[in-house]
Amino acid sequence: MWWRRDKWWRRIFEDMFKEFEEIDEMFERMMRSMERMEGKRVEGPYFYGFSLTIGPDGKPKIREFGNVRPSGVGVVKSEVREPFIDVVYDKQNDQVTVIAEMPGVSKENVKVEATEDSVHIYGEEGDRKYETTVNLEVPIDPDSAKATFNNGVLQVVFKTKRPMKPKGVRIKID
Repeated sequence: MWWRRDKWWRRIFEDMFKEFEEIDEMFERMMRSMERMEGKRVEGPYFYGFSLTIGPDGKPKIREFGNVRPSGVGVVKSEVREPFIDVVYDKQNDQVTVIAEMPGVSKENVKVEATEDSVHIYGEEGDRKYETTVNLEVPIDPDSAKATFNNGVLQVVFKTKRPMKPKGVRIKID
């Protein structure tokens, strides 16, 4: 009986296991890139991270952040950091909340622009530069935006253009 339970468990989390395998491969590539750079002068600071969340479609989403990216030719560094981003889809209130962490930047130096399907965030103070574009999975009303910024954390709440209902139609059974 235990083997049935194990197969059941595996099927449920199969998609998640695939995502974790991709994360492992990503770290392997990054480590190989770092090894190739051994002996070369590298200036920092370097920031790299990722978040794993579940999207409104129920599938896992991986978002990378920081100012370095592993690539086939080594680690690619940028002067601009991609901030840590989280997107929360609130189906009950038909709202989308975009949260961005930008430590070291003040409210006056943050700019946010939105279209129906994306949010562009930019912040700069001294040598700290943050920039990203977040593509959204549901259309929003950019004019409904309410933004707050506290201790380096930007939070922007949007109303959706249409209710976030599950796809499909209810079928009457005779």
